[in-house]
Amino acid sequence: MSRLVGKNAPNFEMNAVTGNAQEFVKINLDQYKGKWLVLFFYPLDFTFVCPTEITGYSKRADEFKALNTELLGVSVDSEHSHKAWINGDLGQLNFPLASDMTKKVSDDYGVLIEEEGIALRGLFIINPEGVLQYSVVHDLNVGRSVDETLRVLKALQTGGLCPLDWDEGEALL
Repeated sequence: MSRLVGKNAPNFEMNAVTGNAQEFVKINLDQYKGKWLVLFFYPLDFTFVCPTEITGYSKRADEFKALNTELLGVSVDSEHSHKAWINGDLGQLNFPLASDMTKKVSDDYGVLIEEEGIALRGLFIINPEGVLQYSVVHDLNVGRSVDETLRVLKALQTGGLCPLDWDEGEALL
């Protein structure tokens, strides 16, 4: 797999359901031009770790919006499965869930586990010009950190050199 960071983010177009599960929409990368995008992949709907992450990001969506950033969750489930999950145990969200049923987007972003037909937990930060600035991919058993995502996003938005454990308000190098 070739690197993605520093290059134009792979384009995508997917069906999605809005966070309130009221409408199905088409989502594509161009819709996010002019804003930062946190694009995160999760394995499947109706699982155990995934809802903790999805609802965790949703609860803090206003913090991302204040940073000119949108959130988009993606799995290989259908938009109908997403809708059923939102209307069931998951509850209303503050961002859409997109359907990568063809698995093309998961493959393009390098997170597809082909033999299982699901995605690893991949998180990508894309800048307003569509350039991928950050990528983290890990095993299925460990949830991501909203705090760390926000910290990295703020660091990227400084445009400066941020030392180890840099946090907002601290000196740049």
